[in-house]
Amino acid sequence: MKTLRSHFRTATLALCVAGLVASQAMAMPVIAPDQDSPIVLAASDCYAIGQQVAEQNGGTLAKASQSTRGGQAVCVIVVLVPGKDGQRPRRSEIVVPQN
Repeated sequence: MKTLRSHFRTATLALCVAGLVASQAMAMPVIAPDQDSPIVLAASDCYAIGQQVAEQNGGTLAKASQSTRGGQAVCVIVVLVPGKDGQRPRRSEIVVPQN
């Protein structure tokens, strides 16, 4: 009976390790050299646009993300604008066309 438990533990441990290795292999990004990555470029463009919008509004950039509204690609920018007289910062969401 002890050998059966020992074999069962070994098999269970081996299956857990194999599952962990397989999940890590699936989680690794796959980069195709002949394909462009427009999502990464759009995200960096939205970030750059967000930096400019935050600077124009006198705040700090909290979030910049790409979205589609009305069939047009836009950047949704969240800026934290400092409050007056020591109050909390005001959250301002600005939607800018991605050009």
